[in-house]
Amino acid sequence: MIRKFAFILITTCALTLNVQASSDGDLILKKNDPAEINDCFEKVNRATFAFNQALDGIIFKPLASAYRTFPSPIKNGVSNSLNNLSNLVTVPNNILQGDFTKAGINTGRFLINTTVGVLGLVDVAQYFGLNETEKEDYGQSLAKHGVGPGCYIVLPVLGPSTTRDVVGSSINFLGGDAWYNVTVRNDTHHFSDFDYYSSKGTAGVDFRAKNFDSIKNLQENSLDFYASVKSLYLQDRQQKILNSKKIINTQNDGDWEEIDSQ
Repeated sequence: MIRKFAFILITTCALTLNVQASSDGDLILKKNDPAEINDCFEKVNRATFAFNQALDGIIFKPLASAYRTFPSPIKNGVSNSLNNLSNLVTVPNNILQGDFTKAGINTGRFLINTTVGVLGLVDVAQYFGLNETEKEDYGQSLAKHGVGPGCYIVLPVLGPSTTRDVVGSSINFLGGDAWYNVTVRNDTHHFSDFDYYSSKGTAGVDFRAKNFDSIKNLQENSLDFYASVKSLYLQDRQQKILNSKKIINTQNDGDWEEIDSQ
């Protein structure tokens, strides 16, 4: 049933994508310009956004507030471990994008930090000259190969996305994420579904805690919080696709994809 639903979801989303192959950076920039991305489902998106805000107030905001009181070594260890897991998606996308140097660096980082770094809690790899690189996902790879973003969409719990990135995220559940494969998709007797979903939940809390103040300020100073979040997300997504170092206004962490694609 789940695979059938995933197939229907991917097929439906794919119909809304603007697929025009191009390696030209200017065209990729234009395609992913927030001003060029339509909010085709705005009424539904706003309703979903309101639901997510209510859920945030009940669950994520209180958890993030408590998490912020933890000692820095604990929070840094959690962030390091989550970043280490994200390499299981970043590496194949480095390869898909033809960046074999970064694929090698991130593979080395994962192997060293998983073993010597105690499951990624400590970033030991940086001391071997293997510094952290940008995270990559299947949505970014599709964009790099010329696939347009399609429509802006807000997903329940998972938050902002585009139809292209929904397709990209779905690839994780069809074999594209090794962490999902060994925890949920296959019975490895070493990991369980709980390991996968708890890591995603923790990533959500970690992201919310890092952006606690910036989200509060954005909410208090926005005439239309929905529109502000949409603009911020799409700007950030554009910068990720271009691997730009530009800092997006009000954002202090830079990972609006933690929950749904990493």
